[in-house]
Amino acid sequence: MRVRPNAAHRTAVRRHAVRSRARRAAAVLVSAALAAAAAACGTADAGTPSVVGRDRLVIGVNEDQPGLGFRDPDLRGFDIDVAREIARRLGVAGDDVEFRPVSRDVNREDMLVSGRVDMVVASYSITPERKTKVMFAGPYYVAHQDILVRRSDTAVRNVRDLAGRRLCRVEGSLSHRRVIEEKGVNAIPHDSRGYDQCLRSVQDGVVDAVSTDDLILAGLAARARGGGAAAVRLVNAPFSDEPYGVGLRRGDVAGCEAVNKAITRMYQDGTIPRLLRQWFGSSGLRLTTTVPQFEGCDEPVAGS
Repeated sequence: MRVRPNAAHRTAVRRHAVRSRARRAAAVLVSAALAAAAAACGTADAGTPSVVGRDRLVIGVNEDQPGLGFRDPDLRGFDIDVAREIARRLGVAGDDVEFRPVSRDVNREDMLVSGRVDMVVASYSITPERKTKVMFAGPYYVAHQDILVRRSDTAVRNVRDLAGRRLCRVEGSLSHRRVIEEKGVNAIPHDSRGYDQCLRSVQDGVVDAVSTDDLILAGLAARARGGGAAAVRLVNAPFSDEPYGVGLRRGDVAGCEAVNKAITRMYQDGTIPRLLRQWFGSSGLRLTTTVPQFEGCDEPVAGS
């Protein structure tokens, strides 16, 4: 015999059905919210500007450092060639590469953050402070602070021998402070507007020495008046490490890894060793032609 459900039972069944539909609707809403959140995170990551997959690149470079980046009348130098080659290996070449000058008066981190440049290749030393603001690929070369003197001055063999001597001090540069403050050498600073003027001052006897990154000094030596590098000499007594990195925007891990891959191949196929010899081979500088130890592409942490 079939038992007909009473009214109370029918009411309970309807309530259970309503609650089940409500739970299913809530689950759908939660799933939609989670999907939206995941999509938002993906959008933020995907929206990080990268040098990978670009049709055009703007690269910040020096235009006042002989041998590295200088205008004569077109931009020339080791950094310029390295920047062009990195861009080419990222798939950007020719007129699609634009060079934008940077200088010691311009904050290179601000240029990257603001998007005025996509990368910086400008004797840009990797430092802990800078790594809190930008990401660095490389280094593509590790320079060292050294000393340039007149060739006839054989008494200067290391940084200690600068005591009591006139040392060229370039406005905006901290190189003289490493000699005087960090090394405690009582050199006599002599102000100059730039390294070209320092070179002339050394040659003319106005100052006794100029001390800065060895690639800058090598460029000056190769540019020296009076028969190539004959009038001046590099002491070849390095006393600091200056890893030159490729500056990128924060978060561009893909770009950093791609640039590191390009730099590695440029050493392996002989491109960077050839460029080093081309620009600095006649300077007397002892060049390093092996791949530097990379800094890694970890996301920089502010305040670390």
